Amino acid sequence: MKRLMVLWVLIAASAAQAEAPVILVFGDSESAGYGLHVDQGWVALLQTRLKEQEYGYQVINASVSGETTAGGLARLPRALALHHPKIVILELGGNDGLRALPIAQMRANLVQMIDLASAAGAQVLLLGIRIPPNYGAEYAEQFSAIYSELARDKKLALVPFLLNGAALAPNLMQADGIHANAAGQPVLLANVWPALKPLLHR
Repeated sequence: MKRLMVLWVLIAASAAQAEAPVILVFGDSESAGYGLHVDQGWVALLQTRLKEQEYGYQVINASVSGETTAGGLARLPRALALHHPKIVILELGGNDGLRALPIAQMRANLVQMIDLASAAGAQVLLLGIRIPPNYGAEYAEQFSAIYSELARDKKLALVPFLLNGAALAPNLMQADGIHANAAGQPVLLANVWPALKPLLHR
Protein backbone atom coordinates (compact mmCIF):
# COMPACT_ATOMS: atom_id res chain seq x y z
CA MET A 1 0.00 0.00 0.00
CA LYS A 2 2.81 2.39 0.90
CA ARG A 3 4.54 1.72 -2.41
CA LEU A 4 1.28 2.36 -4.25
CA MET A 5 0.82 5.69 -2.47
CA VAL A 6 4.33 6.78 -3.40
CA LEU A 7 3.63 5.83 -7.01
CA TRP A 8 0.45 7.91 -7.06
CA VAL A 9 2.30 10.90 -5.59
CA LEU A 10 4.96 10.64 -8.31
CA ILE A 11 2.31 10.37 -11.02
CA ALA A 12 0.44 13.37 -9.64
CA ALA A 13 3.64 15.44 -9.46
CA SER A 14 4.53 14.49 -13.02
CA ALA A 15 1.04 15.38 -14.24
CA ALA A 16 1.14 18.74 -12.45
CA GLN A 17 4.44 19.57 -14.12
CA ALA A 18 3.07 18.53 -17.51
CA GLU A 19 0.04 20.78 -17.03
CA ALA A 20 2.05 23.78 -15.83
CA PRO A 21 1.97 26.63 -18.36
CA VAL A 22 5.23 26.95 -20.23
CA ILE A 23 7.55 29.91 -20.59
CA LEU A 24 9.71 29.22 -23.64
CA VAL A 25 13.04 31.05 -23.61
CA PHE A 26 14.20 31.19 -27.20
CA GLY A 27 17.57 32.81 -27.59
CA ASP A 28 21.29 32.45 -28.21
CA SER A 29 24.33 32.05 -25.95
CA GLU A 30 23.26 34.93 -23.68
CA SER A 31 20.32 32.79 -22.59
CA ALA A 32 21.84 29.34 -23.16
CA GLY A 33 24.27 29.90 -20.29
CA TYR A 34 27.47 30.01 -22.32
CA GLY A 35 30.51 29.51 -20.09
CA LEU A 36 28.39 28.82 -17.00
CA HIS A 37 27.22 25.87 -14.96
CA VAL A 38 23.68 24.86 -15.85
CA ASP A 39 22.22 26.34 -12.65
CA GLN A 40 23.98 29.73 -12.94
CA GLY A 41 22.34 31.28 -16.00
CA TRP A 42 19.57 33.86 -15.74
CA VAL A 43 17.07 31.37 -17.15
CA ALA A 44 17.78 28.90 -14.34
CA LEU A 45 17.54 31.76 -11.86
CA LEU A 46 14.18 32.68 -13.38
CA GLN A 47 12.81 29.19 -12.77
CA THR A 48 13.96 29.39 -9.16
CA ARG A 49 12.29 32.76 -8.65
CA LEU A 50 9.02 31.58 -10.19
CA LYS A 51 9.00 28.63 -7.80
CA GLU A 52 9.88 30.77 -4.79
CA GLN A 53 7.12 33.24 -5.58
CA GLU A 54 4.64 30.42 -6.28
CA TYR A 55 4.06 31.09 -9.95
CA GLY A 56 3.13 27.75 -11.46
CA TYR A 57 5.16 28.03 -14.64
CA GLN A 58 7.59 25.61 -16.22
CA VAL A 59 10.54 27.23 -17.98
CA ILE A 60 11.83 25.55 -21.12
CA ASN A 61 15.17 26.90 -22.32
CA ALA A 62 15.41 26.33 -26.08
CA SER A 63 18.33 28.72 -26.53
CA VAL A 64 21.28 27.70 -28.71
CA SER A 65 24.72 29.26 -28.61
CA GLY A 66 25.64 30.88 -31.91
CA GLU A 67 22.03 31.08 -33.08
CA THR A 68 21.02 33.73 -35.60
CA THR A 69 17.51 34.99 -36.28
CA ALA A 70 17.44 32.83 -39.43
CA GLY A 71 18.32 29.74 -37.42
CA GLY A 72 15.77 30.64 -34.79
CA LEU A 73 13.06 31.10 -37.38
CA ALA A 74 13.80 27.64 -38.75
CA ARG A 75 13.57 26.07 -35.27
CA LEU A 76 10.65 27.96 -33.78
CA PRO A 77 7.67 26.15 -35.38
CA ARG A 78 8.76 22.82 -33.93
CA ALA A 79 9.42 24.35 -30.50
CA LEU A 80 5.96 25.92 -30.45
CA ALA A 81 4.30 22.68 -31.52
CA LEU A 82 6.24 20.68 -28.93
CA HIS A 83 5.88 22.93 -25.89
CA HIS A 84 2.68 25.00 -26.48
CA PRO A 85 4.06 27.96 -24.51
CA LYS A 86 1.93 30.65 -22.91
CA ILE A 87 4.87 33.06 -23.01
CA VAL A 88 7.81 33.22 -25.42
CA ILE A 89 10.86 35.18 -24.32
CA LEU A 90 12.60 36.00 -27.59
CA GLU A 91 16.29 36.89 -27.34
CA LEU A 92 17.89 36.75 -30.77
CA GLY A 93 19.78 39.07 -33.07
CA GLY A 94 23.12 39.39 -31.32
CA ASN A 95 24.86 36.95 -33.65
CA ASP A 96 23.33 38.66 -36.68
CA GLY A 97 24.91 41.89 -35.47
CA LEU A 98 28.29 40.37 -34.69
CA ARG A 99 28.34 38.97 -38.23
CA ALA A 100 27.16 42.31 -39.65
CA LEU A 101 24.24 40.59 -41.36
CA PRO A 102 21.64 42.79 -43.09
CA ILE A 103 19.42 44.52 -40.54
CA ALA A 104 16.37 44.33 -42.81
CA GLN A 105 16.60 40.54 -42.91
CA MET A 106 17.12 40.34 -39.16
CA ARG A 107 14.02 42.46 -38.64
CA ALA A 108 11.99 40.33 -41.05
CA ASN A 109 13.07 37.15 -39.23
CA LEU A 110 12.11 38.60 -35.85
CA VAL A 111 8.74 39.71 -37.21
CA GLN A 112 8.02 36.22 -38.49
CA MET A 113 8.97 34.66 -35.14
CA ILE A 114 6.78 37.12 -33.25
CA ASP A 115 3.87 36.40 -35.58
CA LEU A 116 4.35 32.62 -35.25
CA ALA A 117 4.41 32.81 -31.46
CA SER A 118 1.35 35.07 -31.37
CA ALA A 119 -0.54 32.81 -33.76
CA ALA A 120 0.24 29.90 -31.44
CA GLY A 121 -1.43 31.77 -28.57
CA ALA A 122 1.71 32.91 -26.78
CA GLN A 123 2.53 36.34 -25.39
CA VAL A 124 5.94 37.56 -26.50
CA LEU A 125 8.55 39.30 -24.39
CA LEU A 126 11.29 40.75 -26.60
CA LEU A 127 14.80 41.06 -25.18
CA GLY A 128 16.92 43.68 -26.89
CA ILE A 129 20.63 43.36 -27.58
CA ARG A 130 23.24 45.94 -28.49
CA ILE A 131 26.48 45.51 -30.40
CA PRO A 132 29.86 47.24 -29.92
CA PRO A 133 30.30 50.61 -31.64
CA ASN A 134 33.28 49.33 -33.63
CA TYR A 135 30.76 47.94 -36.12
CA GLY A 136 29.99 51.53 -37.06
CA ALA A 137 27.77 53.97 -35.23
CA GLU A 138 25.06 53.95 -37.89
CA TYR A 139 24.82 50.16 -38.02
CA ALA A 140 24.86 49.88 -34.21
CA GLU A 141 22.10 52.48 -33.84
CA GLN A 142 19.92 50.88 -36.49
CA PHE A 143 20.50 47.50 -34.89
CA SER A 144 19.46 48.50 -31.38
CA ALA A 145 16.46 50.47 -32.68
CA ILE A 146 14.95 47.32 -34.19
CA TYR A 147 13.82 46.04 -30.80
CA SER A 148 12.02 49.17 -29.66
CA GLU A 149 10.42 49.56 -33.09
CA LEU A 150 9.12 46.00 -33.07
CA ALA A 151 7.86 46.30 -29.50
CA ARG A 152 5.97 49.45 -30.49
CA ASP A 153 4.59 48.09 -33.76
CA LYS A 154 3.64 44.68 -32.35
CA LYS A 155 2.64 45.97 -28.89
CA LEU A 156 5.08 43.70 -27.10
CA ALA A 157 6.64 43.73 -23.67
CA LEU A 158 10.27 44.79 -24.07
CA VAL A 159 13.59 44.70 -22.25
CA PRO A 160 15.55 47.31 -24.23
CA PHE A 161 18.96 45.83 -23.41
CA LEU A 162 19.35 42.46 -21.69
CA LEU A 163 22.90 43.23 -20.53
CA ASN A 164 22.10 46.66 -19.10
CA GLY A 165 24.10 47.20 -15.93
CA ALA A 166 26.49 44.35 -16.73
CA ALA A 167 27.96 45.05 -20.17
CA LEU A 168 30.26 47.86 -18.99
CA ALA A 169 31.20 46.23 -15.68
CA PRO A 170 34.28 44.00 -16.19
CA ASN A 171 33.61 42.15 -12.92
CA LEU A 172 30.23 41.03 -14.28
CA MET A 173 31.41 39.93 -17.73
CA GLN A 174 33.33 36.94 -19.02
CA ALA A 175 36.76 37.47 -20.56
CA ASP A 176 35.27 37.72 -24.05
CA GLY A 177 33.46 40.92 -23.07
CA ILE A 178 30.27 39.60 -24.68
CA HIS A 179 28.72 37.23 -22.15
CA ALA A 180 27.85 37.97 -18.54
CA ASN A 181 29.60 35.79 -15.98
CA ALA A 182 27.93 34.05 -13.05
CA ALA A 183 28.00 37.25 -10.96
CA GLY A 184 26.29 39.12 -13.81
CA GLN A 185 23.41 36.69 -14.30
CA PRO A 186 21.26 38.11 -11.46
CA VAL A 187 21.61 41.50 -13.17
CA LEU A 188 20.18 40.02 -16.37
CA LEU A 189 17.29 38.49 -14.43
CA ALA A 190 16.68 41.86 -12.75
CA ASN A 191 16.35 43.39 -16.23
CA VAL A 192 13.92 40.72 -17.42
CA TRP A 193 11.71 40.37 -14.36
CA PRO A 194 9.86 43.75 -14.40
CA ALA A 195 8.84 43.20 -18.03
CA LEU A 196 7.89 39.56 -17.52
CA LYS A 197 5.95 39.83 -14.26
CA PRO A 198 2.89 41.59 -15.73
CA LEU A 199 2.50 38.69 -18.16
CA LEU A 200 2.36 36.08 -15.39
CA HIS A 201 -0.75 34.62 -13.79
CA ARG A 202 -0.93 32.63 -10.57
